Amino acid sequence: MTKNIGIFSLTSALAVGVLAAQDAIETLATVDVIGSSENVLGLTGSGAFIEAEDYQRKGITNVQQILRKVPGVYIREEDGFGNFPNISLRGGDGTRNEKVTVMEDGILTAPAAYSAPSAYYSPRAARMSGIEVLKGSSQIKYGPHTTGGVINFLSTEIPSEETFYTRNTYGTYNTLLSHNYYGDTVRTATGTFGYLLELFHHSSGGFRDIDAGGGLSSSNNTGFKLTEPMVKLFWEPDSALRQRFEFKYGYQDFNSDESYIGLTEEDVRNNPNRRYSATRFDNMASEHHRSYLKYRVEPSENLNFEFAAYYNQFSRNWAKVDDIVGGANSVRGALATGNGLDILQMTGPGSLIFRNNNRDYSSYGYQFQGDYSFASGNVEHLLQFGARYHRDDVRRFQNDEQINLGATGGVTDRVVGAPGSQGNRYQQTDALAFWVEDEISVGNLTVSPGVRYEHLDQSFNDFNKDQSGTSSFDLVSPGVGFNYELDGSAVAYGGVYRGMSTPGPRSAAKSGVLEEESMGYELGYRYQSPKVSYDFAAFFTDFDNLIATDAGLGAVENAKNIGEAEVFGLEAQVSYDPLGESGGELSLPMYVSATWTDATLTSTITEGGGDDIFAGATDGSLMPYMPEWQLAAGVALAKGSWSLALDATFVSDAFGTAQNVDSPSQDTTGAGARAGKIDELLLFDLTGTYDINENVTLLAGVNNLFDERGITSRLARGPRANIGRNAFLGFEAKF
Repeated sequence: MTKNIGIFSLTSALAVGVLAAQDAIETLATVDVIGSSENVLGLTGSGAFIEAEDYQRKGITNVQQILRKVPGVYIREEDGFGNFPNISLRGGDGTRNEKVTVMEDGILTAPAAYSAPSAYYSPRAARMSGIEVLKGSSQIKYGPHTTGGVINFLSTEIPSEETFYTRNTYGTYNTLLSHNYYGDTVRTATGTFGYLLELFHHSSGGFRDIDAGGGLSSSNNTGFKLTEPMVKLFWEPDSALRQRFEFKYGYQDFNSDESYIGLTEEDVRNNPNRRYSATRFDNMASEHHRSYLKYRVEPSENLNFEFAAYYNQFSRNWAKVDDIVGGANSVRGALATGNGLDILQMTGPGSLIFRNNNRDYSSYGYQFQGDYSFASGNVEHLLQFGARYHRDDVRRFQNDEQINLGATGGVTDRVVGAPGSQGNRYQQTDALAFWVEDEISVGNLTVSPGVRYEHLDQSFNDFNKDQSGTSSFDLVSPGVGFNYELDGSAVAYGGVYRGMSTPGPRSAAKSGVLEEESMGYELGYRYQSPKVSYDFAAFFTDFDNLIATDAGLGAVENAKNIGEAEVFGLEAQVSYDPLGESGGELSLPMYVSATWTDATLTSTITEGGGDDIFAGATDGSLMPYMPEWQLAAGVALAKGSWSLALDATFVSDAFGTAQNVDSPSQDTTGAGARAGKIDELLLFDLTGTYDINENVTLLAGVNNLFDERGITSRLARGPRANIGRNAFLGFEAKF
């Protein structure tokens, strides 16, 4: 088994090597966003390639924990396990990944990337072979949300020879992970055939405890269960023309007892694992289907094309406490003032408003991309181009249940609302995109001008209100990046690019919400060698018509344009192994990653109130959930068959709302418990591996070693804390 030293291979700085074996049977390469850690050095912009083996052997399953090591990536933790990611790249709004283009194997994977970009589904990092991150000018080929950037998840590759793999861990809170696959590539009379069968399972009892109340006993059923099979096939005909057909189908069944409801400020400090009794009814159930068929052909050595057709379907019902009747008559008010808290605790009279957030999503499309390399004198060109037709839609069909409580909080009766009475809407977007980029190389200089164009036709129908409408957008996103090779190991890079992000159909047609625009600038220096690697970058993003979305605002009906913002940042990554060139058995790799950010709103926001976290902003207000400092560092010691790694992350404090108040008591906008500070946190993880033989490795680790706790989110309704100390033990085998 290949020895892994346990340090993240973040290629824009760490890139300590590529773990790749020579294929037993040569096959046609697939198209990736970056492809490998080696390729990062030549990017005309910022990027990172994360090898899955680096985090999988550390027992890390939370994609947000993985991405904290990448500078310029901002995280808002929600459930402690990464089931509902909130990721921002270089200052875009991170709510439900709305401003990030999320893909799996180069295919859009958000349930409805245009019509309802709030991603209540995200690919599971623990079953991937790698994760690619693009920021800045290097991501102009990918949309629709180019104000943020690109995260591309790479699913398990079809092995080049017969392979069986299994990884199983068990840990605190009855957390179980099992990742298994079997595959092979074989030659036949008609060509080369490859297959992969995969089964992934992840479950936990959860780390929060539900209070007794209303005559009901306490409960620790706050966890989740996820099962995900996948099949992947390819065939390369035995012909003079090099070509490849590839098919993938995956399914996910997910069930979680997660809640939107947090705690009061006092309660979250006293017991960060607590949940109020009323949240025992909360549950999210979802199903996801994903599929594609790809065809890749290389007519010549300097010309290749890839065509893909894809279909995704997602359905979910997050049934949860939405509000209360009695006391403050709102959850945010009860958590901020205590007035009506007994209703949430089910110790007094009142009513719980329980909403079935039932929605169905679908998306399908056809995409084409190609590249053609040629020379004109001493000027070399790599012309890349592509097009995509995409349609997605979302059907919302929601209703409420009012659960009435008696004098001591016991349930007296339930009143079930008519199906669809709290939302009966349909939204659809048809999007046609074209892009072209020419990578022009003269000597040591490479310049890559490019442009992306998208045309959107949108429509919505609100059946309850007998309202409908249409909207359309024509979006042009030009950009240019450069890469100058100073020597064989060092480059300077930079670029200027325009980013775009569009609202959903209802917000555009009914409320006139405009597309969010940004101008991004970056300049960096990158160096890689076997012993030391580093990457330093500065970026500036100027946002206009910033969109505050439904998910970020809470109970409001539509997104809105809230004005302008400026985000300036410095990014740094350094990795060093003093024994990297010694040729000995012992290695001592270490790394440091840092992001400094100044993110401010540059216009006064007078709209909003209530659940709107941007209400009350003035020129110079700090953007919510945008910490000034993020740091990650680690050191590992490896010798022979064993390794030990210590990793640390630090995140400075931030504000929960744009009014920038320290506690809910200072809020004047009505945000209630959403207002206040997000705590700074310093967390340590300790992990180790031991190779029993070349096929089997033991895995063990402790996350949050010193059990540091703090408020990591005040969304959706009230403060919630990070997960405490947890440990795991397991094994990995590959035959």
